[in-house]
Amino acid sequence: MNLKKYFVRALHRLQKGPGYTYKELLVWYCDNTNTHGPKRIIKEGPKKKLIWFFLTLLFASLVFWQWGILINTYLSYNVTSSLSIGFKTMKFPAVTVCNANPFKYSKVKHLLKELDRLIEAALERILQPTPGNSSENTSPPLDLELWHQIPLVLIDEHDKDNPIILDIFESNQTTVGNETAMDNQTATDNQTAAGNQTTEDLPAVCPQCSHQGSDNCTYRNFTSAAQAVTEWYILQSTSILSKVPLQERIRMGYQAEDMILACLYGAEPCNYKNFTQIYHPDHGNCYIFNWGMEEEALNSSNPGAEFGLKLILDISQQDYIPYLSSAAGARLMLHQQKSFPFLKDQGIYAMAGTETSIGVLVDELERMGYPYSDCTMNGSDVPVKNLYSQYNTSYSIQACLRSCFQNHMVEICGCGHYMFPLPEGVNYCNNEDDPGWAYCYSSLRSSIRHRQICIDSCKETCNDTQYKMTISMADWPSEASEDWIFHILSYERDMSTNVTLDRNGIIKLNIYFQEYNYRTISESAATTIVWLLSSLGGQFGFWMGGSVLCLIEFGEIIIDSLWITIINVIGWCKGLKQKRAQARYPDAPPTVSELVEAHTNLGFQHEDAGALPRDEALPPEPGTPPPNYDSLRVQPLDVLGADSDAE
Repeated sequence: MNLKKYFVRALHRLQKGPGYTYKELLVWYCDNTNTHGPKRIIKEGPKKKLIWFFLTLLFASLVFWQWGILINTYLSYNVTSSLSIGFKTMKFPAVTVCNANPFKYSKVKHLLKELDRLIEAALERILQPTPGNSSENTSPPLDLELWHQIPLVLIDEHDKDNPIILDIFESNQTTVGNETAMDNQTATDNQTAAGNQTTEDLPAVCPQCSHQGSDNCTYRNFTSAAQAVTEWYILQSTSILSKVPLQERIRMGYQAEDMILACLYGAEPCNYKNFTQIYHPDHGNCYIFNWGMEEEALNSSNPGAEFGLKLILDISQQDYIPYLSSAAGARLMLHQQKSFPFLKDQGIYAMAGTETSIGVLVDELERMGYPYSDCTMNGSDVPVKNLYSQYNTSYSIQACLRSCFQNHMVEICGCGHYMFPLPEGVNYCNNEDDPGWAYCYSSLRSSIRHRQICIDSCKETCNDTQYKMTISMADWPSEASEDWIFHILSYERDMSTNVTLDRNGIIKLNIYFQEYNYRTISESAATTIVWLLSSLGGQFGFWMGGSVLCLIEFGEIIIDSLWITIINVIGWCKGLKQKRAQARYPDAPPTVSELVEAHTNLGFQHEDAGALPRDEALPPEPGTPPPNYDSLRVQPLDVLGADSDAE
């Protein structure tokens, strides 16, 4: 009840406000506000009043313009980066080492036998294009099934208007423009001409078609036949190895006890058992030191080479696959604990026969989250399913991009690529089960639209640690010491007095913190709410001489204006209602006494007339509503009874 009275009094006060018209309200505001300018408008003469009105309007416009700029700047959520240098005991990074060659050739040779014969014959055709110079007549016939699935061709571009596709194992040629076979005479002439040309003038092309014999093909051009042969071999071997079970692929790779000959961390000895094995599609078996999956990450006690990780590796270069791995050495990468190593993007090579020293500097990145940047803390808000979560690793943008591509590959091509993890219930692509997978893969990889979808879907991590490396190399071992070093290492690995190691397969690594100073690059908001309020107030005070109280006064006049508007609307509605009532009843409504008298007279008329019919009853007096005959029989008696009681 008290609350209702309070609101009623508040409404009365508002109704008794500064005025009942907008003009009165505006004059009252200009006379009482603390803002400079409006007072001069109502107190000065006509000329100065006009000048002050123009100046007030101009500066008010400038204030609103500046406010718009400031608010837009605040809503852009810009950041500033700051660099700080700290000193603390740091965790030693996870170190991943792999062989540049994924499999031992002696263990996969039976799987790649037909492919090797095919590539050797193709190289003979490329290097000796004239018929009759090759030695294929003395060897068993080739199985061209792999070749027909993904062929390797040459393009003769001596005639720029009519370039000719030359299939290495076919006598037919086709023109690139219309893809139609030439007649036999023209083919013979071109074959003779092509035999007199050098292969340096014929760029190699690796076409991938949607199915065998289809004209729906994509061509990958190479300026060198060496590049074309390597890419073609990788594509074919991918199809073959994708059908091999994972455990069998791990067995065909380099084992830790054969690859890691010696290990020392600081003053503590270590061996291959301190490494975690993972299978990497590009490099086969890889081994990670200090991954932090099962044990706590190791701390480095001091900077310098004596307190880092020392490794001696054997890459067994003599057992490399000749057409698959053209580079020899070890591939290594430094990364955070519990993160997956993407060696193809972030790894470095260590050359055989050298001692490679890697000094490490640490950069810690701290990004601000939404709305300042589109980063993620753990990838939970990323719409792409992380296929690398099967390794129990943390989120990274590389994992997201590859997972996104694999998901598109599965959705469009119906199978997964061998180089990426598989979703559940999906198989790797191969030429037998998926004949058009190479065409689908090439089209998807070159599609800018799908690439942009993955870029837009994936996010950077808000917190990241980067390792900057300073690399130096020297020959190792020296000529004076290589004899005894190779003898000792051979005996420790093979328990043999014979030397089984050589300079082409040995690598020594030194990985250490170059210094204990670490750099932290952190982001902070360039504009805060405090900055916004102070900037808005500064602009308002500079141009109008106002403050927060002036804004409250302006809000007060807005409320009063709304109240006057409400009162006017209510009054207009009442007036409209009255006008409608007057239009319906132009005469004044009858009083109660007039109604009683009319009904009484009507009753007497019924008695005198001897119960006239209703149709012949006298009409009511003007201004009275039409009678209700059912109520007339009762109402006169009640009225007379009431009058007699009164008497």
